[in-house]
Amino acid sequence: MSDKTVYLAGGCFWGCQKYFDMLPGVVETEVGYANGPTANPSYEQVKAHAGHAETVRVRYDPDALPLPALLEAFFRVIDPTSVNKQGEDEGVQYRTGIYYTDEKDRAVAAAALDRLAEGYEAPLAVELKPLESFYSAEAYHQKYLEKHPGGYCHIKF
Repeated sequence: MSDKTVYLAGGCFWGCQKYFDMLPGVVETEVGYANGPTANPSYEQVKAHAGHAETVRVRYDPDALPLPALLEAFFRVIDPTSVNKQGEDEGVQYRTGIYYTDEKDRAVAAAALDRLAEGYEAPLAVELKPLESFYSAEAYHQKYLEKHPGGYCHIKF
């Protein structure tokens, strides 16, 4: 089977990218801005609440890392009940989401969210939507924590 791609928003994309890069079966990652109203936004526009979500494009090998297992790993590093906030970061750009390009992935993700919801009393705040748009973030954001190992991260490695 060939590689597949899913877009995951889990708060600040620096830590999410590093985390996904550590998972066996992840082939490639890229950070960017998803499902917002403007084309090619800058980080400054996104930070000013332009409506995009900081998102990681995750290309993975489904034979080595099936989508349900990838989503379970994703759920381990987010607070799925938090609205527009992960760690110390607040704002619409830090919302959580699963954005798919393959309609078959919607059902898989919906089932994963249903299983996750069983462990929470509060409603889940993770969006499940088709990918509407994705714009690559500026070069200095790509692999940021590799370039700046002491940089801020809401994920505890």
